[in-house]
Amino acid sequence: MARIKRLLLWVWKILTTPAATLSLAFLTLGGFVGGVIFWGAFNTALELTNTEEFCVSCHEMRANVYEELTRTIHFSNRSGVRASCPDCHVPHEWTDKIARKMQASKEVWGKIFGTINTREKFLDHRLELAKHEWARLEAN
Repeated sequence: MARIKRLLLWVWKILTTPAATLSLAFLTLGGFVGGVIFWGAFNTALELTNTEEFCVSCHEMRANVYEELTRTIHFSNRSGVRASCPDCHVPHEWTDKIARKMQASKEVWGKIFGTINTREKFLDHRLELAKHEWARLEAN
């Protein structure tokens, strides 16, 4: 028991003692490089989730909303300009976009637990979902 206690104290001391051999410049540079890598990965993930392909990658969107979208003027019109999901449903300002992404985690929760995984369930929740989206669009 005493041996384990000494080992844990030794590990704790190593983890909580500043490194004597690493310079402040090295730690600062490492933090900067790590921050750049994190920021690049974060922005890449953010942009990948802002595509129509990502939006319709789940069965619920492809079989319900996207199929309906293909029959509207947003999808096919005389000018040839087509609106995609993120054009309207993802805010353009960065802070609003991040807030929307956090709200979307609730939608992921619904996906995992099958809240709208069939056409019937989708239609049952459609008005509620539409009201949420209308309010969000109006607020933006």
